[in-house]
Amino acid sequence: MELPKIFIKPSHEKVIYNRHLWLFSGAISRKDPAKDGDIVQLHLSSGKLVGYGFYIDGPSIKVKIFEYTDTPKDVLGYDYWREKINNAFFLRTTLFGITDAYRLIYAEGDFFPGLIIDVYKNIAVVQTYHRGIDLIFDNIIKALQELGLSNIYIKKVAKNSKIPLGWLEQKAQAHVEIREYGLRFLIDIEQGQKTGFYLDQRDNRKLIERYACGRNVLNLFSYTGGFSLYALRAEAKLVHSVDQSENALQLAQQNIALNNFDLSKHEVFASDCFDFIDNSDKDFYDLIIVDPPAFAKSKQSIPNALRGYKEINKRVMRKIRHGGIIFTFSCSQRIEPHIFRRTVFSAASEVGRNVRIIHTLSQGVDHPINIFHPETEYLKGLVLYVE
Repeated sequence: MELPKIFIKPSHEKVIYNRHLWLFSGAISRKDPAKDGDIVQLHLSSGKLVGYGFYIDGPSIKVKIFEYTDTPKDVLGYDYWREKINNAFFLRTTLFGITDAYRLIYAEGDFFPGLIIDVYKNIAVVQTYHRGIDLIFDNIIKALQELGLSNIYIKKVAKNSKIPLGWLEQKAQAHVEIREYGLRFLIDIEQGQKTGFYLDQRDNRKLIERYACGRNVLNLFSYTGGFSLYALRAEAKLVHSVDQSENALQLAQQNIALNNFDLSKHEVFASDCFDFIDNSDKDFYDLIIVDPPAFAKSKQSIPNALRGYKEINKRVMRKIRHGGIIFTFSCSQRIEPHIFRRTVFSAASEVGRNVRIIHTLSQGVDHPINIFHPETEYLKGLVLYVE
């Protein structure tokens, strides 16, 4: 099968040499007819083959590149996609013994744009983000099954995709129990946020144990209590988990009981987190976690998102006890790390307290940052010491 060809303007060939995975409309000099989701060949103006990608029928990004090569490859064949998935799986073997839940495919981070696959024991939860995945979907499923992932749940698909949502072939239990650094968590695959759990925070949750002993801990935007469990294992004096979702808080309580922690040390509050911190007592908490959802989901929302990050950090800094610790995060891909840090600095400056950064945090090993594609770095975290 002859793949459509796309030719790149000489003035934009630097993009190819830099190996970025998005090709924008202004970089294309001419192209063969292509439909949304087609796999296309990329060529320099000289005609030299330089790679393959998925054609995107949109106004800006026109190709999401998954392979840079000057050698023709059978990118429609099963062997090609199996090798790609097996390469990603090999990286995740470093997590075996630590957890049985991990992100197997992280889109551009694994040179696999448009695809997210999270694994919970023997269950693979799949999300697709463009029509190109439809073309190779059967290859993906076969490769997953060869890895022993016999239960597959399709959580999200691209617009106009023909991939069916829900369980493929056999239905597994919607709630699955996973382990992480010796802790047990119940995951709601069907109704939970994202694919059911925030796998990217694994190592940052573990770090909480270094600081939580004997402290009053507040976990804002707590979801199902990931940070809270680590604080309790570290023998925090008490832990308060705050989230707007009552279902998430109910699962958090189940997770506390599952690990045989003292339920009297943990309390949940279904509340807006901004309101909760406003109404809390000053100097009561001495460890606060601020892990909100992505405030900036589009370029237009960045100014409001920055105001949101600044405001929540100001309120927390005003309330935390002298010598307290703040774990503060942004998972907004559109907020660059230096911008987030500057926003937290502005919050500290307006509050007028001495604040020092003692850790700079990022995402886990199963969310690898592609050195050629900086957009894959999305999770930013700071651990602050507040005088």
